Amino acid sequence: MNKSAEDDTGQPLVQHLSELRDRLLRCVLLVLAFALGLMAFANDIYSFVSEPLRKLLPAGSSMIATEVASTFLAPFKLVIVASLCLAMPFILQQIWGFVAPGMYKREKRVALPLLISSIVLFYAGLAFAYYAVFPLVFGFFSSIVPAGVAYTPDISRFLDIALKLFMAFGLAFEIPIATVLLIWSGAVERESLQGKRPYVIVGCFVIAMLLTPPDIFSQCLLAFPMWLLFEAGLFFSRFLGVREEQGETDAG
Repeated sequence: MNKSAEDDTGQPLVQHLSELRDRLLRCVLLVLAFALGLMAFANDIYSFVSEPLRKLLPAGSSMIATEVASTFLAPFKLVIVASLCLAMPFILQQIWGFVAPGMYKREKRVALPLLISSIVLFYAGLAFAYYAVFPLVFGFFSSIVPAGVAYTPDISRFLDIALKLFMAFGLAFEIPIATVLLIWSGAVERESLQGKRPYVIVGCFVIAMLLTPPDIFSQCLLAFPMWLLFEAGLFFSRFLGVREEQGETDAG
């Protein structure tokens, strides 16, 4: 990370660590505040997240809890994850506040839009998983129940799959940002990435196979967007060029 002109003397390590500690503490406190505020709605949040599965269950069937504490632990776990997602803009803002003083002005003009875009894309990935992927994935599982078998999914097992899909698609939608940063930083040339497109496509399907349930629908629904988002990153990277080693520093 480049240092600004006014920071040439170097900030003491203790001050850096103290600032980092304070910012991490703010993030933790905000997540806890969100969690405390959402605890009263824990069951409602779980009902909302599980609705794509529940409405596909056979008539007269319902989800079950096979463990004594799962009726509390499953909604509680979801509240913690939801709190973390809600706090994500603030967390990223704290990260930005920590690294921005050591960046050149022209670097900030690129990094700040990328930071904002990463937040928007992360939420877009969560929405895509919920509204597009969940109905197809859980619809597939509900449609292949063998005769004579009662399909009553466990609430904890469902939540594990749901959170895995949320995380997979939330991170997958960050691919354009990662691609742009790699090219802008000079770590790799855009032409080189374009030449590796076949390997990237294969890698998308391999990653999708590892991150999604074992069905072709969810794997394709993750692999194809990952590939398209990679192409989007290549497209937008041509407008940024490559980061220069020397540049204009902040005046204040």
